[in-house]
Formats: sequence, C-alpha cells, structure tokens
Amino acid sequence: MTIINERQTNWLNFYNSSLGKKIITGVTGLGLTLFVLFHMIANLVLLSDREAYNQLAHWLNSLSFLLYGVELILLTAVVFHIVVGISIHLKAKRSRPESYNQLESAGIPSKQSLSSRSMTITGITIIGFLVWHLLSFKFGTYYSTTIDGVAMRDLGKLVIEKFHNPVYAFGYLGFITFLGVHLRHGIWSAWQSLGVLNGRTSSLIYGVSLILAVVITLGFIALPLTIYFGVIG
Repeated sequence: MTIINERQTNWLNFYNSSLGKKIITGVTGLGLTLFVLFHMIANLVLLSDREAYNQLAHWLNSLSFLLYGVELILLTAVVFHIVVGISIHLKAKRSRPESYNQLESAGIPSKQSLSSRSMTITGITIIGFLVWHLLSFKFGTYYSTTIDGVAMRDLGKLVIEKFHNPVYAFGYLGFITFLGVHLRHGIWSAWQSLGVLNGRTSSLIYGVSLILAVVITLGFIALPLTIYFGVIG
C-alpha cells in the first residue's frame, strides 16, 4: 500500500509540475499527430479504390478488443492533451496579465506566429469538430455492402454522401484548416517541450513542422473537394 501511495504521490507531483505538464502535452501531441497522419493516409485510399477503403475499415473493426484498446488510448491522450493544455494556457495568462496585443519577439528567428498565438482557439475548434466528425461517420448511417462474399459496412458510400453536401464538404475544409494551423506550431512545440531541441535542430524541426502540417491539411481536404466536384463518387 505504501508503494502504491508513493507512486500516486510521484505521479501527482510530476503532473502538477511545469516540466511534467510540458512532457505530457508533448507526448500526447506527437501521438495524436501520428494518428492524424495515419487517418489522412487511410482517407486517401478512397480516392483510388472504394472497395479497398471499405475493406480497410472492415479490417480495423475486426480487430475488436485491440481496436477498443487503441481508441481508449487515443481518448485518454485527447483528454490529457486538452486538460493539461488549458492548464498551461491559464497559468501563462495569470503570469502575464498585460494585454497580449503587446507582443514581443520570442527570439531570433522568432517562433512566434499566428499559429502559436491561436493554439487555444484552434484547439477548442478541433474538439467541436471531433465530436461532429464522430457523430457523422463512426456513429453515422450504416450502409451495407458485400465484397468477395464478405458482408461489411459501406463506409465509402457514407463518406461520399456526406461530402456531396456543400455544408459538410466546405465545413470540413474549414475545420481541417484550423487543424493545420494547430499542427503548424504544435509539432515543433511538442519536441521543444520534450527538451530535445537545440539551436541547430530547432529551426530544422520548425521547418519540418510546417511541411508536415501543410501535407496533412492538403491530404485531408483532397477527399471532400474531389467528391464534391465529382472527380470521384
């Protein structure tokens, strides 16, 4: 019992420390970025082959408890990333009560940007989008199809149906743009929080973060635009 209490105390001390909060946001942020990248690649399968897309979705669902475990890990990461991120934001705001309109350079070259200054706003927007996205697809209409004698969900049909709706297609595009802006600073900031950057690697990772954010954004918006304008579907 004593060992358990000591571990709980150590965890709470780590969680409540500034270093601990930075590490938590860094690890969860990078983990969620990897998931977003995988999700984007999976979406692009639909651009070339609807049956392959449905088979991929069916295979993922067939993982059963393993999939539930991954989803639980993702949910935990999202919750910690949100809670700790808000905590860091509120602490920074309390320690700097003057108006944020008076911005100063963060160094040469400065890493301060629209992306870095809007992390809270884009983060909250992404939370709302995530709920909307899950309700629309994961818990959306279940269409059935059969491929090679195997009955499965026709998720491709649902995606195409949704993106033929201009409200959803262009609303999705807008939300993904917010995601890209969030990732643009978030990826670099995550590595910085983990303390692995130095003067030489900082600018390199900063540039890579921009490229990765742009690639992810373009990869996601390619699907709704090609469907809406009749390229596929």
